[in-house]
Amino acid sequence: MILLRRVIGDALRARRQGQQRTLREVSTAANVSLGYLSEIERGHKEPSSELLAAICDALGARLSELLREVSDTVALAEQMPGVLVSMQDEPADAAAKSTNRGVRQVTSDGKVAVSVRQESPLKATLRSTRVRPTERDRDVVCAA
Repeated sequence: MILLRRVIGDALRARRQGQQRTLREVSTAANVSLGYLSEIERGHKEPSSELLAAICDALGARLSELLREVSDTVALAEQMPGVLVSMQDEPADAAAKSTNRGVRQVTSDGKVAVSVRQESPLKATLRSTRVRPTERDRDVVCAA
């Protein structure tokens, strides 16, 4: 099962870190407590639509961009069978593609590679990377 609040938190954190801004800077700009913003980024709290809009504004991002990114991440996770299986149940061919303990490459189409880090039976982190990155491309990391 994918936790939407985790995917939203990961997307917000990636944008903030991409701008090399601190939690304090963004929380002040969004008028939200630093602790609460931290909990949102970690996926422990689910922000209201008003708060999410304020955080996006503080990051200089459109709410629609963030929601599109989250939607694309969720859609990708839904299309990948077996993403959230425990490592013991992992098929042999997937285990052969493992890059290090708990991480396995799920798919690559020559342009984008997707890997999964299974941290527990109910928690996985997906990472998509461009095989041939350009200036406008960025890595997308999400957790479920």
